[in-house]
Amino acid sequence: AVPLVPRAGDAAAEERSVLLANRAACHLKDGACSLCVADCTSALELVPFGIKPLLRRAAAYEALERYSLAYVDYKTALQVDCSVQAAHDGVNRMTKALLEKDGVNWRQKLPPIPTVPISAQTRWSIPSAQAPGANTPPATAPQGEQGRNMPLGWAGSPAAPNHIAAGKERARTLKEEGNELVKKGNHKKAVEKYSESLKLNKECTTYTNRALCYLTLKQYKEAAQDCTEALKLDPKNVKALYRRAQALKELKDYKSSIADIKSLLKTEPKNTAALRLLQELSRA
Repeated sequence: AVPLVPRAGDAAAEERSVLLANRAACHLKDGACSLCVADCTSALELVPFGIKPLLRRAAAYEALERYSLAYVDYKTALQVDCSVQAAHDGVNRMTKALLEKDGVNWRQKLPPIPTVPISAQTRWSIPSAQAPGANTPPATAPQGEQGRNMPLGWAGSPAAPNHIAAGKERARTLKEEGNELVKKGNHKKAVEKYSESLKLNKECTTYTNRALCYLTLKQYKEAAQDCTEALKLDPKNVKALYRRAQALKELKDYKSSIADIKSLLKTEPKNTAALRLLQELSRA
């Protein structure tokens, strides 16, 4: 379809960009990461700062272990829409990878991060967990294509990203307060902090942290449910798989618990805690 689209005009440029981004998603799914990068780059040349091509190119760079370029794309995506959880998680992963690779001065080796103009800071539709190319976790509560056509004063206004950012910052503070309470052994109060945080921002780590509290409090159904929510955001999350397996074991759902451990071991084959739990489950 790409060669059939006219090359002139804004509408044609956007249509070509969408087609290229969709083809990039297929390349990413097939593991053709270099082709994905090429298509996303072409899509971004036609329509700069598109969320989908930025996220898909970042995922492709990540798979190619070009972590600094992936970091730049994830950070750029956050400038466009600071509520995209996939980009937040990507930045965290790349920060860890770059720290391990280049040491404490890793930021000095980064390529320049482009400044996104206010006009581009809109709510773009991003891939869902089932969409082609969505190898990264989906964003929380995506607004879909309708966001492009909403009037100013809604998500398209400069005030909306500020409001979202404030909510996410408050959610982060509440999560950190919950973490401190866990260190002090006050798991019940920590659950309250995590619950308040999740009302503002559905984050994978907050779910797995609350699940740990529920396990300690022997509320196994709630722990399993939180892990399930975390896995909706990050299907291969090791902590969520392990803690759900623990909860399911206590609920005597051994078959499901073993399935979670086996899924975990596909990601981390030498995870000693998971291997130990699998042995326990085999004897159950």
